[in-house]
Order: sequence, then C-alpha cells, then structure tokens
Amino acid sequence: MRRFKSPSLTQRFLAVHGVVLNQFRLGRHCIRAMRYRTFRDDAFEAWRRAVCDYALRKNIL
Repeated sequence: MRRFKSPSLTQRFLAVHGVVLNQFRLGRHCIRAMRYRTFRDDAFEAWRRAVCDYALRKNIL
C-alpha cells in the first residue's frame, strides 16, 4: 500500500475516514436484525444525499 506524502494529507484522510466509518458502524451486536437493517438503510440514504449534494455543488454530475 502506498504511503501518504505528508502528515497533513494523512490527517485529512483520517478525519474524513473517521466520519464515514462512524456513519456505517452501527454496533450490530446491540440491536435486533430488523432495527439494524433500518439503521443501515438510513445511513446509506444519508450517504447518497451527501454525495449527490457535493457532486451537484461541484458540477460533477
């Protein structure tokens, strides 16, 4: 795996990665399957909205 070229790039990546990871890591062992699926679907919908909003603002789509 390639390494980051600078500590600031590493920090920027890890900051974003932490937010995304927290969005999807739901603690499956603590909740029932149906509730987990609902939470997971909500998380993916929030992710889709965030990505689409960003893409529209940057004129990517």
